Amino acid sequence: MKTSDFYYDLPPALIAQTPIADRSASRLLVYNRAARGIYDGAFTDIVNYLRPGDVLVRNTTRVIPARLHGIREDTGGMMEFLLLKRLDETHWECLVKPGKRAKEGLTFRMTDELSATIGLPTEAGGRVIELHYEGIFEEVLDRAGEVPLPPYITERLDDKERYQTVYARENGSAAAPTAGLHFTPALLAALQERGVIIVDILLHVGLGTFRPVSAETVEEHHMHAEYYEVTPEAAAAINAARAAGGKVVCVGTTSCRTLESVADDAGLVHPKSGWTDIFITPGYRFKAVDHLITNFHLPESTLLMLVSALCSREEMLAVYQHAVDEKYRFFSFGDAMLIL
Repeated sequence: MKTSDFYYDLPPALIAQTPIADRSASRLLVYNRAARGIYDGAFTDIVNYLRPGDVLVRNTTRVIPARLHGIREDTGGMMEFLLLKRLDETHWECLVKPGKRAKEGLTFRMTDELSATIGLPTEAGGRVIELHYEGIFEEVLDRAGEVPLPPYITERLDDKERYQTVYARENGSAAAPTAGLHFTPALLAALQERGVIIVDILLHVGLGTFRPVSAETVEEHHMHAEYYEVTPEAAAAINAARAAGGKVVCVGTTSCRTLESVADDAGLVHPKSGWTDIFITPGYRFKAVDHLITNFHLPESTLLMLVSALCSREEMLAVYQHAVDEKYRFFSFGDAMLIL
């Protein structure tokens, strides 16, 4: 398949620049694959589509202030760092900009508490850096770093918690699992009152999720590995729900990729932790995931390829054209879609 097969035209005005005041007040496009029907509604309608005994699987990762700006003390030159993967207490894999000036051995200072020395290049085109700091790292990073909003968002985010889900707990992501941004405590409580089982898993969002596809063909693209955890309790709850006839509804592509990484061919989910580089494209046979809640994704992205795998490329592009025609809001702070 060609990467260009997943292109669609999107008017820039439809790219959501800021989150709406009420998280759950976004719109919801429902696509029923069996009926090939498209239904427009509100995100709170999600309660009507999930049944008692269904399991809602959500990713509890928390975005860290992973974007850092450093100054080279001898020349005053600037360098931007995006932390992607923690290798040990002081070493991180990251992206650097401008990359041509990132010479091994150079040190850049972010604050009086934090500096970074550039090390070896990585296979993904980034760098390994060594961070030097005093005190508790998480506190130092919180003071020095910024929430790394995607480049298509140009507006300032006044409340950085709006780029976190209300259930975010485990620090480690360079980007938010944005399908979860629509949920509020009240909406989650309503789902539980209906009898929906909520299960937490973890995937720290890194380069694998948001790295652009630069290859001409889909088959040439290699996903960057991301860390995940599925506990024995989570696996048991998911398996029990499916055995009882419930459906597995994943909140976002990260939850979907995690479950598909730990499920066997019979659809049983196994407790496991590690690194996944699973790349889901049309033709893939889903093992554990029945339905998906997701946002609208960038043209030619791995995320658009994943959602297309749930039906077909042609169907999904037709759904996206409907969303464009109906002026849905796109990308991280945009509206949502439920694929049944």
